[in-house]
Amino acid sequence: MSFIVLVVHVLAALGVIGLVLMQHGKGADMGAAFGGGSSGSLFGSSGSANFLSRVTAVFATIFFITSMSLSFLQFEETRSVGVMSGATITAPAASSDDSDPSPEEGSGSKVDEIPN
Repeated sequence: MSFIVLVVHVLAALGVIGLVLMQHGKGADMGAAFGGGSSGSLFGSSGSANFLSRVTAVFATIFFITSMSLSFLQFEETRSVGVMSGATITAPAASSDDSDPSPEEGSGSKVDEIPN
């Protein structure tokens, strides 16, 4: 499933790149604003979107959706695997020393020595 989404993702990315490179930039008409032509504004006319810009928006939307889908699918695959998922729990080895790690007298607390 994630392979299909990845292929669609790469195709959408290549489509966006190709369509953006084919479009005519608004900065190319910059000289027209300084007396070289009849431009409506500084960066060209702001007319309605043409076919290329609409297809670019569709490819960008597909790219966004596949990006989110890939991150969700990757999260679902790694969620069930943890660091300790394959580890076996064993009891600690018995010590051969006769020394007891617990203190000889009391718990080591100084609560009884606090004056009231």
